[in-house]
Amino acid sequence: MTERDTRPLIHARGLVKRFGGFTAVAGIDVDVQPGEAFGFLGPNGAGKSSTMRMVGCVSPPSDGTLRILGMDPGRDGPAIRARLGVCPQLDNLDQELTVRENLVTYARYFRIPRAVARRRADELLDFVQLRERADSKVEPLSGGMKRRLTIARALVNEPEIVLLDEPTTGLDPQARHLVWERLFRLKQRGVTLVLTTHYMDEAEQLCDRLVVMDGGRIVAEGSPRDLIGRYCTREVVELRFPTDDQADFAGKLAGVADRTEVLPDRILVYADDGDAALSEVHARGLDPASTLIRRSTLEDVFLHLTGRTLVD
Repeated sequence: MTERDTRPLIHARGLVKRFGGFTAVAGIDVDVQPGEAFGFLGPNGAGKSSTMRMVGCVSPPSDGTLRILGMDPGRDGPAIRARLGVCPQLDNLDQELTVRENLVTYARYFRIPRAVARRRADELLDFVQLRERADSKVEPLSGGMKRRLTIARALVNEPEIVLLDEPTTGLDPQARHLVWERLFRLKQRGVTLVLTTHYMDEAEQLCDRLVVMDGGRIVAEGSPRDLIGRYCTREVVELRFPTDDQADFAGKLAGVADRTEVLPDRILVYADDGDAALSEVHARGLDPASTLIRRSTLEDVFLHLTGRTLVD
């Protein structure tokens, strides 16, 4: 493979985005490799959307270096956008057109010949399992169908990078899993995916690598499994005691495990061996009303790094 083939498709160094006196992105470094699924995670206001808008060449960086497909967004924005697919957080389909017409019309923005656009539209409708609704208007479609159509539309120009902003927000579990399957198939075809998500299970399912952002900065980077191993224990024991104040029992759990966290309705005990930790709890004469031993998840890491305080 040549150096050109192996260089990052997205390369950012010291990337900054300011809005007046407010800094939304405060100097981040990111590399996205060809063919990988890369995620941006973070609470509201972390800088994810601002970063995605810079990568999508619709918002210029305030400072730093950004290269997309080896090109400068400030100089080569149209050329870059022609090779990107964008799936926005909110579906902005044309409600008055049919499902197929939405794809064919969008293809014309890329100057794709009409015959090619029609053939590609039918291929994409097969891919997202909407062929039987090709002649239906968009308005009565379910939320999952609209989301799949929006993803199909993002692929009409055969992009090298697909940007997905919260791809399954608001979908029911069946629709979410179907979207995940379609995105996984895209990745198998060698398409590079860049996504933001609030669903930690989605990030674990889809992302090869991800960054956790907070306050405009990257606070952690790695694969989901690497991040869990680095910032959390192998297992978590959830204890619920029959009291209005779980903190009454917190002191009695000192030394049971690596870390404990007191929540209003339960105490989390972080341990590599959950069964051993629970045995120690019982050995101390404590009798929780309920117990649960589970594996640590990316959500545990996310909350550890960004906190549990609600950000508006």
